[in-house]
Amino acid sequence: MKKYESKDILVLEGLEAIRLRPGMYIGTTGIKGLHHILWEIVDNAIDEVSNGYGNKIEITLENDGSVTVEDNGRGIPVDMHPTQKKSGVEVVFTRLHAGGKFNNDNYGYSGGLHGVGASVTNALSEWLKVTVNREGKTYFMEFRTTLDKKGKIKCGIPVEPLKEIGKSTVSGTKVQFKPDNKVFKGLKLDFNIIFERLKELAFLNKGITLKLNDKINGKIEEFCYKGGLKDFILYINEGKTKLFENPLELVAETEPGERTLKLEIAIQYTTLYTENIISYVNNIPTTEGGTHDVGFKTGLTKFINDYARKHNLLKEKENNLTGEDFREGICAIISIKANNIQFEGQTKTKLGNPEIKGIIERLVIKELNRIFFGNNNIKIAESIVEKAKGAAKVREAAKKVKQLTRAKNSIGNYNLVGKLASCSNRKAERSELFIVEGDSAGGSAKQGRDRKFQAILPLKGKPLNAEKKKLDQVLANDEIKTIISALETGIGSDLNIQNLRYDKIIILSDADQDGAHIRAILVTFFYRYMRELITYGHVYIGLPPLYKVYKQNKIEYVYSDAELPQAINRIGKGYQIQRYKGLGEMNPEQLWETTMNPEKRTLIKVTIQDVEEAERMIVTLMGDDIAARKEYIAKYANFNKQDNFLDNKQEMNLKNLEKDLENNSNKIQIMI
Repeated sequence: MKKYESKDILVLEGLEAIRLRPGMYIGTTGIKGLHHILWEIVDNAIDEVSNGYGNKIEITLENDGSVTVEDNGRGIPVDMHPTQKKSGVEVVFTRLHAGGKFNNDNYGYSGGLHGVGASVTNALSEWLKVTVNREGKTYFMEFRTTLDKKGKIKCGIPVEPLKEIGKSTVSGTKVQFKPDNKVFKGLKLDFNIIFERLKELAFLNKGITLKLNDKINGKIEEFCYKGGLKDFILYINEGKTKLFENPLELVAETEPGERTLKLEIAIQYTTLYTENIISYVNNIPTTEGGTHDVGFKTGLTKFINDYARKHNLLKEKENNLTGEDFREGICAIISIKANNIQFEGQTKTKLGNPEIKGIIERLVIKELNRIFFGNNNIKIAESIVEKAKGAAKVREAAKKVKQLTRAKNSIGNYNLVGKLASCSNRKAERSELFIVEGDSAGGSAKQGRDRKFQAILPLKGKPLNAEKKKLDQVLANDEIKTIISALETGIGSDLNIQNLRYDKIIILSDADQDGAHIRAILVTFFYRYMRELITYGHVYIGLPPLYKVYKQNKIEYVYSDAELPQAINRIGKGYQIQRYKGLGEMNPEQLWETTMNPEKRTLIKVTIQDVEEAERMIVTLMGDDIAARKEYIAKYANFNKQDNFLDNKQEMNLKNLEKDLENNSNKIQIMI
């Protein structure tokens, strides 16, 4: 037996732990993790200005691949730390769990809680430079990732101590860093991702100016919203039919002596049948909700039921309406700013503080009383209650369908007979379900799969577009019912993610316009009625090949038009090409080899990166607003698009306008 002694225990010093296991700190070293190290610096700047110490932040994408974040706050402290015997700047960028946000003396609230943000960015950068303007002086410090004498990587090492380099008439901090290519494997910061996040932050921080300067492409964008969340909700609901035009605005904070908390909520109802509640804590998106969401929902339900009784909008014989009824068609943005926040993990997607639920509930009821009783908004209340009554009728109808899908011998499970080819493995974490377009492709997939862990569910036709239908209509659709029954989680408010039968749900459709439309419809359904499946990373898009390039025994499968010329060159003269327009054209062996084999396939994970942009894209592409859809087509459709590489003379017929939209519906998957 190999000896295991104390000398075998590796002690990681400084920032080495971050470098060795970056996923523990930024989630992934993919595109999301790359932007995470930028958000850590941006969030520090936002914490400074949102606490009243500045009003402007500028992010610059530099020509050398680095990025600069500059604010006009107070500047990072430059004096010597009493115990670390180093400057405040060096401590912030080289020590884990070091920061000014562990108590409430300097920040009433902040997104950074663990004191690892700036040091994580430093550890995962080739170099990082800090310039601080403070108290009439300018200071500078640089950090670099280098190799020691033994060839071991040392990250975030100071080039020299902080030094004074001049005088200054302004205050603030400028951080410039270059993400390390060895960590992020050639990935580049994306202008559009940064653009959307800065716009979001500008909405959340009324009156603060955020500027994005892209020196690489010569683009400059600036955001400043005087209306804050009201502007935000109008932006999200653009193109939707509203029950009332002017959003309700709730603004409140706790009394002195209570737990410090500021609350802002904007509410507007639309004629849609689903709810859209987007929440933030200290400017951090809480995509999984939390206790602030629960407090808002509880307070809203209690108030409207009481108000409806007092104003005879609900008759004595009528039952109280449920929270689900009152939230049909709602769009609400919740933003709280508080101290001593408890997020679930460093990625901060769910608020955990139990006491905040009661505080939010009380403040919501107080503000709704002010809005409705103080301003006599009876017409708005009437419209909300009437919509909720309609939702209650649909709920009762849908309840019967849900009961059927939950019952062991339900019609939902009965419909799976002859459709679902299940797998032998009963452990969800080791199982995956392919939702396949058409019986022909379904037959190939059933024959080509690995029966131990791969299940196949063929769809006979296009499922219902959930964006345009009420819940009872959605549940009445045979294709939707089979999907719900196969997954075993339930739907909507009854969804229980713990019951999920398959860890991966893979949408597999043809590489044509109809296939793209089916993908868009299914993603829309999951987004609207089973969003937790996306939130927890269970939904994927399968990527089948477009071409087979071959000559004798040499074969290459090609997944995009851009890759085709290179594949042809590799095969050489005398090559032949087969264009796959449908999955059914592949035999079982080919489908396994190209699309289903976990060792060789490519899957696109559907994730919610930007909730409000996902919402706008779903509504634009899948909703009822024809004018908004035409505007999108005019902006993004390529009317001179070649049909494929093999026939470059074939141009798009204008009659296929809607088909091109369906093809562009792929953007839903990207935006979500």
